[in-house]
Amino acid sequence: MSKINLNKIKKIHFIGIGGIGISAIAKMMALEGKEVSGSDASENKITDQLKKLRVIIHIGHSEKNFDSDVELVIYTIAITKDNPELKKARRLKIPILSYPQALGALSKDHYTVAISGTHGKTTTTAMIAKICIDAGLEPTVIVGSLLDPHTTTNKVRTTKGSHLFSVGASNFIAGKSNLFIVEACEYRESFLNLYPRILAITNIDNDHLDYYKTVGNIYKAFKKIARKIPSTGYLICNLSNKEIRRLTKGLNCHIIDYSLQPENITLKVPGQHNRENAKIALAIAEILKVERSRAKKYLKGFSGTWRRFEYKGKTKTGTHIYDDYAHHPTEIKASLSAFRERFPRHKITVVFQPHLFSRTKALLNDFADSFNDADKIILAPIYAAREKPSKGISSKILFKKLKKKKNNVLFFENFEKIEKYLKLNPHISKNDIIITMGAGDIYKIGEALARS
Repeated sequence: MSKINLNKIKKIHFIGIGGIGISAIAKMMALEGKEVSGSDASENKITDQLKKLRVIIHIGHSEKNFDSDVELVIYTIAITKDNPELKKARRLKIPILSYPQALGALSKDHYTVAISGTHGKTTTTAMIAKICIDAGLEPTVIVGSLLDPHTTTNKVRTTKGSHLFSVGASNFIAGKSNLFIVEACEYRESFLNLYPRILAITNIDNDHLDYYKTVGNIYKAFKKIARKIPSTGYLICNLSNKEIRRLTKGLNCHIIDYSLQPENITLKVPGQHNRENAKIALAIAEILKVERSRAKKYLKGFSGTWRRFEYKGKTKTGTHIYDDYAHHPTEIKASLSAFRERFPRHKITVVFQPHLFSRTKALLNDFADSFNDADKIILAPIYAAREKPSKGISSKILFKKLKKKKNNVLFFENFEKIEKYLKLNPHISKNDIIITMGAGDIYKIGEALARS
């Protein structure tokens, strides 16, 4: 990886180009005037954006998707080892980088602000991006969601000609400065490829146990990335958490406790978890020499990101539809608490799609305790993502657990039956709230309801 100079590469192929992270680098390379192609299993709004940047998109994976003159192949770690395009690149001895490795190569050449943590890193990254953009710091930003279109629709001229492009809400912002703001994912220790000058740890929780096996191993991974901070750099974390406080022992960088930030923060987005995220953003803004009063003003205008408390519209009967990415018990509790804060007297129905068999099995009891702020819970089948179906775990099993704690719980075998129930159910009426929740494709139900 160290021998690959991204500045000199002219032709790149991306495997899994429609992913929320890897697509940001594809956009960056396209806007720099490189010849970019990529493949994915299906089209989505991100591949549509890439087409506007003249990226060649192939649907389905095949050796025919790129020629031998490609100088670099970048792949998402979600693909399998026997991917035909990956095998071809190896056979032709074309240089290969995983998405985390490519992100690390970019990070090494920039002043990197990395936002890590089990929960909240996407929103926190977006908050910091909003502050830095409004303050005129012109950062480059890569985030694991789509930012507000008002932040990202500034048009960018490519080096290949005079064409101007605007892709709307985006996971990438092309900045002119050396400041690089990036969401740092802990899955499979991906974030260890980064070179942070400023590192934030929002929190650490029991997730990705299919890889880490124990919470102790998760803390070890966060300790490793914290050790990469130079002595002149900064770690932003919550020292009131004894485990995180223990993690900071022996570090040689500046350590800032974000929990000591004043509570007087006004936000459009509700929820205590978002107020905590804002404290981190304000702490980083201070390091970057953005005056606190200005930073708070910029944060006040922050309206959230795609799939985080996202309003989708309403049905003909006046039921309001929201979508939220929460897929871990801690996130579900925090999100539903925020919804209840915003809608204290409304009836809230949650349509939840569990994400991964391994996560659902490992955290089954925690999931069963996560929906206290919901009036009704509708369960969809588990979204398998990268996993194969596992014996001994299903949404039906979670349904049985939830039924012991709440009466108003339903399970349906497919989206079609859920949509039909929600459209015909007389108990869901005007001004009630329906939330589609999960990291899979459950948002499609909300979009269908909002169109009906």
